[in-house]
Amino acid sequence: MKKIIVIAFTFCIIFKVNSQINSLALNGQTINPITTAVPFLSIGPDSKQGAMGDVGAATDPDINSIHWNGSKLAFQENKFGVGFTATPWLKNLVPDIYLFYLAGYSKVAKNTTVGGSLRYFSLGNIELTNATGDKTADYRPNEFAIDACVAQKLSKNFSMSVAMRFINSGISRVFFNGSQGNAASTGAVDISGFYKSDKFSLGDKKAIATGGFAFTNLGAKIKYSNDQNFIPMNLRLGGGLKTLIDDANTFGFYLDFNKLLVPTTPIYDYGADGKILIDPATNKKVILKGKDPTVPVAQGIFQSFGDAPGGFKEEMQEINICTGLEYWYNNAFAARTGFFYEPKTKGSRQYFTLGVGFKFSYINIDGSYLIPILNNNPLQNTWRLSFSFDFGAKKAEAPPATNP
Repeated sequence: MKKIIVIAFTFCIIFKVNSQINSLALNGQTINPITTAVPFLSIGPDSKQGAMGDVGAATDPDINSIHWNGSKLAFQENKFGVGFTATPWLKNLVPDIYLFYLAGYSKVAKNTTVGGSLRYFSLGNIELTNATGDKTADYRPNEFAIDACVAQKLSKNFSMSVAMRFINSGISRVFFNGSQGNAASTGAVDISGFYKSDKFSLGDKKAIATGGFAFTNLGAKIKYSNDQNFIPMNLRLGGGLKTLIDDANTFGFYLDFNKLLVPTTPIYDYGADGKILIDPATNKKVILKGKDPTVPVAQGIFQSFGDAPGGFKEEMQEINICTGLEYWYNNAFAARTGFFYEPKTKGSRQYFTLGVGFKFSYINIDGSYLIPILNNNPLQNTWRLSFSFDFGAKKAEAPPATNP
């Protein structure tokens, strides 16, 4: 039963149950979260950024940079690397839903790095039954995305990248008796940029400032049945400041802002029978506040900045804020923490994160844990565990010779 509830919840996200969303209110404000298909693309896939409140636009480059800001790969100092992360998802509801993430990169030239990743989201085993409740089959729905990325340094301190993504979702088969439904698929691109300053003086210490932007999942709508649905197109902006306390200790602070580039559900007009009114002239739903969300992708991106039915105040509520702290000792041990904030009217995801990291030669091990603010949150007890390997690290320069 819990598994069926999770699948049903996923489809509520996909197919936008507008009549229910528009009827809910919190302290006089309409609860109106932005909904998309394939929401698994928005889940932070790795432990490092996951331990820092899901920041990632301006953190140091690593194996998993493609998801957060692919242009960071151009600043990789190693020749190539590969990594793997496992995340049990909604563990409090269902024990066998997992997100797996495999990523890698290779430095093909001094200023050019290529990378790729595979994201696999398994919804576990579903028992399909007929109208009388008799079991007919087992089905294991899943979704996956395959990425390819090219990152190029355009100057000593700035890089940009383009990533291409193929997305496939098979969860619609559950609603077609496991045999008649077809998997849905689409494509998307990411465009990002990353800036990393030279070392500069910050009081009596040295510091490095970073900044980044990433337009992710810019792509065509995905179609499950008769309706086409937006995928989670997103704009991420972030900055960071890493302070070099001494030769062994560094401390970094990072801040990200995220906004979905997807139309907001408007407030519709309802008749006495509780159904949304249809304009006979246009054959479209009658909108009281907001704008029509059934628009082409390009129009939807621009419209997303000014279509909230609650005006500017609601538009500002559609921005999620992530903050993260990272401490490194001797480039061998890291302690991390962070906070993710989403307004209650837009989904109410609010949680603290913490984690640690260990580096042994070319081996990296990272772990993170999520602590939601609200009790009985389905994200409670969410942990991530990442393993990665970096090869061909740049050798430290030998000190200049001195005369005896």
